[in-house]
Amino acid sequence: MGELIEHLREGLPAEAILTDPDVMASYANDMASFCTAGRPAVVTLPRTVEQVQHVMRTATALRVPVVPQGARTGLSGAANAADGCIVLSLVKMDRILEIDPDDRVAVVEPGVVNAVLSRAVAEQGLYYPPDPSSWEQCTIGGNIGTASGGLCCVKYGVTAEYVLGLDVVLADGRLLRTGRRTAKGVAGYDLTRLFVGSEGSLGVVVRAVLALRPAPPQQLALVAEFPSVAAAGEAVRQIMARGHAPSLLELMDRTTVHAVNAMAKMGLPETTEALLLAAFDTPDPAADLAAVAELCTAAGADQVVPAEDAAESDLLLQARRLALTALETLRPATMIDDVCVPRSRLAAMLEGTAEIARKYGLTIGVCAHAGDGNTHPVVCFDPADADEARRARESFDAIMALGLELGGTITGEHGVGVLKKEWLARELGPVGLEIQQGIKRTFDPLNLLNPGKVLDA
Repeated sequence: MGELIEHLREGLPAEAILTDPDVMASYANDMASFCTAGRPAVVTLPRTVEQVQHVMRTATALRVPVVPQGARTGLSGAANAADGCIVLSLVKMDRILEIDPDDRVAVVEPGVVNAVLSRAVAEQGLYYPPDPSSWEQCTIGGNIGTASGGLCCVKYGVTAEYVLGLDVVLADGRLLRTGRRTAKGVAGYDLTRLFVGSEGSLGVVVRAVLALRPAPPQQLALVAEFPSVAAAGEAVRQIMARGHAPSLLELMDRTTVHAVNAMAKMGLPETTEALLLAAFDTPDPAADLAAVAELCTAAGADQVVPAEDAAESDLLLQARRLALTALETLRPATMIDDVCVPRSRLAAMLEGTAEIARKYGLTIGVCAHAGDGNTHPVVCFDPADADEARRARESFDAIMALGLELGGTITGEHGVGVLKKEWLARELGPVGLEIQQGIKRTFDPLNLLNPGKVLDA
């Protein structure tokens, strides 16, 4: 311990090294349930690339594990500390280094908050689309680490599609530059995509070149009320099959709607079994919404209500953003799943989740990025009740098994971390797992970077 601190002090200022046990405890874990967290030996808060390199060189020299962290808003335990580790928090590296309207790129440090970047580029008539629900708190580095999605993914895609290049500090302290800032480029293997979604297990992102888009028109939304999730699923299928490109296509089940109403008094229709929210940011959104309204009605919607203006559209969007927070009020704790299935199996996923809730005697609310088939079943439970906590964990696993059975994946945007590590091998298969373990050993031969997360080397 003493030797580690002495080495760190050789390249870090005093304020960048935290050793108080109570302070370090606040850096021990992210927001995931059922994920163990250890006690770090030290928390570091570098402000420069050189300081990050010093941390990694020290870790390699002394064989100390390192856990990179952003804002710790993750939901898989990927940012949880390990016993005796160096927590490498990147939140102080929070500068927007460049916004280039000509090339439509932004260059940022990993600690930049998503919403801060979004607002900064908007001032120049540009748009950074990835918008996780935690966008007011989560950082770009964390978004890159978990390959985050968001509400707009159905039209604009996920984080990986906006990362053009990275500067990455490797486990031994070397600095690797990947990718480009040009619109096109295929030189060599695509190492940039390899780091996106790696959850800090291959290297530490210290700089990112991000693609931007022109700012779209203000979106306009509608809400459709359905008597069953099957009807809502059919509407989603028809909307996408007919070639529509909504900027948002979100679904909330009955449990979620009730929770949002109870918390925020938003007046959403509580008689519905599924509420579908669609929005368009096209030049004529009213015409697009009218076409979608017809499809919803044909699929069996009880009622379709278009927003009258942008303010009402924003209110509907806020209702969806509050879904996870509202579900957290139903019981003392929640487990948020992140299973993505083909859009054609969306209704089967929701119906199967409802059956799992009945089987285990639990409240499970579902909100979903319906246009992507990305569902977020939220298991609500009391961790003080041992039997209920056991049922919660078993139901969580049952939901992942259901997703795989329907041709889906165990995580669409939250990552693997600790929570889903055992399930990753089932999805990858033995050959896939062997190849990925080989990649881990290439970048991190001493297994110092985020050990125990994602997969074992």
